[in-house]
Amino acid sequence: MSNILITYFSASGVTKAEAERISKIVNGDLFEIEPKEKYTREDLDWRNKQSRSSVEMQNRSSRPEIKENNLDISNYDTILIGFPIWWGVAPTVVNTFIESKDFSGKNLIPFCTSGGSGMPYCENDLKKTYPNYNWKQGKRILGNETDEEIINWINE
Repeated sequence: MSNILITYFSASGVTKAEAERISKIVNGDLFEIEPKEKYTREDLDWRNKQSRSSVEMQNRSSRPEIKENNLDISNYDTILIGFPIWWGVAPTVVNTFIESKDFSGKNLIPFCTSGGSGMPYCENDLKKTYPNYNWKQGKRILGNETDEEIINWINE
């Protein structure tokens, strides 16, 4: 396998656990996309239209600040970007991360964790928002995939 970086944003720990598992399976490096201001339980209350996550997701141009990072992606051929699905798409903090780097010439593979939403709409949104990048087939990670299934998906 080529040099692989697994990046992820995790609000509750579910995506983090899956990113760590994928990292071990493919022997890839791990990087957490951390918001400058951590999300609280109240921030994540999707039923409250005034919660931080609701306000951010209602404004598609919202770009929550992320912690400064000196992540050098130059040595990676393949970069996975993991996140929970919010309102059918990637959380806007993921857009902040994508826009903080130049992913030209890289294979980008999105993956998500979700209790019910699927990957296709979210994946199409990323491709539409960032059409100049080389997006590969994304995957909704359920947690029951075999190591071989993970490897085959990444190598597609």
